This record gives sequence, structure tokens and C-alpha cells, in this order.
Amino acid sequence: MSIEETLIKDTTANPAPLGLMGFGMTTVLLNLHNAGYFGLGSIILAMGLFYGGFAQIIAGILEWKKGNTFGTTAFTSYGAFWLTLVFILMAPKLGWAEAPNSIEMAAYLFMWGLFTFGMFIGTFKANRALQVVFGTLTLLFILLAISDFTGSASLKQFAGYEGIFCGFSAIYLALAEVINEKFGKTILPIGE
Repeated sequence: MSIEETLIKDTTANPAPLGLMGFGMTTVLLNLHNAGYFGLGSIILAMGLFYGGFAQIIAGILEWKKGNTFGTTAFTSYGAFWLTLVFILMAPKLGWAEAPNSIEMAAYLFMWGLFTFGMFIGTFKANRALQVVFGTLTLLFILLAISDFTGSASLKQFAGYEGIFCGFSAIYLALAEVINEKFGKTILPIGE
């Protein structure tokens, strides 16, 4: 009696560009606000709910299907980050909860920075573009936490510019993965 082994080829699409784009575009918009270019309006909240939030969670679930623990953890977690951030901003306006004070917000951002630092270490076995995304995101969370803790408007503005760079680095990686796959060769390098 022999045991047969069947290999099944995974032909499903790569969900990472969806998650990276949802993260990147939403991050750029929020940090344009942090840098002082416009207010915190419905555009950012809608992107946080639907593209930064739900689309990333969908990408995380699809990464689970592919057996990618890192992608599952990252996209599902950052999708939840966007959903919680929108809730934090909207709950006081709806009378559901009190607005957080600056120390509470600093603690929230610090915890996300700590998580992101751990994920950044995981990128040491990945491409350079992903390392840039997670390295700059770690720095962004820490800068925002410190700016809330100290009340420094200039540090928050600086964090906004750094966050714009972070968001665009994720957009670049998302587009590189799509374009390189479509052309079957490296058009946009990611530092493999």
C-alpha cells in the first residue's frame, strides 16, 4: 500500500498589492492632514473605513489562504488599525464614547509602533521595498506618539511628511508587484 502525495498549484492572485495600496493611499491622505494641508474630513474617514480598513482585512484573509502568516498578520492588523482609528474619531461625535486625551492617543500610537517594529524585524527576510515600508511606518507611529505625548505641533507636521513618504513607499511596492507580474520581469525594482 503506497501513500500518494498530491500537489495542488496555487493559481490565485497575489493579494498583497490590494493591501499595500489600501494602506498606502489611506496613509498618504491622513498624513497630508497631519502635515497641515487639509482638515480631517469625510475623505480620510471613508478611506480609513473602506480601503484602509475593509480592503486590507480582505487582503489579510486572502494571504491566509496562501499560507502567508506575515501578510495575514500585517494586512488584517493594519485594516483593524484603520477601523479602530475611524471609530476613535467618530465615537465621540456620535455620543458613544469620550474622545481620547493626548496621553491615551500617545499610548494607542505607541502600541501600534511597537507592533510595527516587530513586523519590521520580520521584513529582514523580505525585499528592500517592504523594509522601507515597515521601517518608515515604525518611525511614523513613534513620531506621532511622541507628538501627542508632548503636544508638539511641529513634530506632528514633520511626522506628516514622513508619513506621506511611508504611504508612497507602499504604493510603489503595490504597483511594482502588479506591473512586474504583468510584464513577467522586473520593471520597477523592489530590491530582492
